[in-house]
Amino acid sequence: MSPVRRAASPLPLPLPLLVVCLLVCGLLSGCTAPAPPDTADRDVRAAVAAWAQRPPAALAGIPLDGWAYEVTGVRRDGARATAAAELRYRLSGYDTAAAGSAREVRLSLTGGQWRVTGDAPAPGAPPQLWDQGPVAVARGAHSLVLGSGQGGPALTAIAAEADRAVPAVNAAWPRPWAGRLVVLVPGSLDAMAALLGRPAAEYRSMAAVTTGSVGGGPAPADRIVVNPQGYAELTPEGRAVVLTHEATHVATRTATSATTPLWLSEGFADWAAYRGTDPAPDRAAPALGRAVRRGELPARLPRNEDFAFGGDPEALARAYEGAWLACRLVARRWGDAALADLYALAGREPLPVALRKALDTDEAALTEAWRDTLRSGPVP
Repeated sequence: MSPVRRAASPLPLPLPLLVVCLLVCGLLSGCTAPAPPDTADRDVRAAVAAWAQRPPAALAGIPLDGWAYEVTGVRRDGARATAAAELRYRLSGYDTAAAGSAREVRLSLTGGQWRVTGDAPAPGAPPQLWDQGPVAVARGAHSLVLGSGQGGPALTAIAAEADRAVPAVNAAWPRPWAGRLVVLVPGSLDAMAALLGRPAAEYRSMAAVTTGSVGGGPAPADRIVVNPQGYAELTPEGRAVVLTHEATHVATRTATSATTPLWLSEGFADWAAYRGTDPAPDRAAPALGRAVRRGELPARLPRNEDFAFGGDPEALARAYEGAWLACRLVARRWGDAALADLYALAGREPLPVALRKALDTDEAALTEAWRDTLRSGPVP
């Protein structure tokens, strides 16, 4: 029988030698230096911060304060990088809080340093006026007008009209507001729509719109954005009405909330705009007059959905005209101060409560009085 072979057992190492081996192995494993930290993202952020200290030439003349980019993310592809950032800035003397804009900043690695090569609106974010080309500036006593292109007399005239709108608003809304207007004049209807992030068709029949956040608290100043094509077609009287209407929205913004019905918001702005001339309803409300003559007397005050842009222009005109006539009725029957009180209350409380407190009436009675004015024509 073959002898059974057993695997040889290793001889045990003496304890001192074992300890030495462990120490050597530990030292050897620690001899490999850790990989240097990747500082590229930090360097990209630093490059964006340094670049933001030198605003582009397109912004020359704009009174900027606090211009800064807050980088929220970095994507790198070799020697190129894109930084997602939030632009924050103020228009000095107009904004009580920073305005914001989502941006993408492009960079390239040159000579071992990251350098900004340009920036643009983030995907899905609307552009700023200066993204559309050089910006011209016109200043009025109460207004700042920023326009695409060379500017000149057109912007100066708009600044003068905006200045005249401010005292007209003060007379209609005797409550605190900034008393200053920021007006943006893009180069075309399409450029206007791009600034607002909406289709151009929605603004084709509008000469201007106002942007801003409702409610109180510090906020960037509202921007009145002019449709240059629609505005150019207006008479001088029409331009005054448009800018005073939009300026009224600016003045009443902090008193406006989700509870404010659009018939009151839009009607009050038109009432303030027409207040100095007080045209007859058959002249200032032709679309509604035609409907009444056809036997289409509205059953209710205009609803919020009746003011949607991009729909039937005739229906939209009837909504605005009906809202103006409702506010005109309140001012004539209860007084200008009562109308302003109603507006202020409607931004804080449900409309039935506001009507009772300001006018001691209800919506049904107000609606019937309004319908009577439509039947009979001008309010005496």
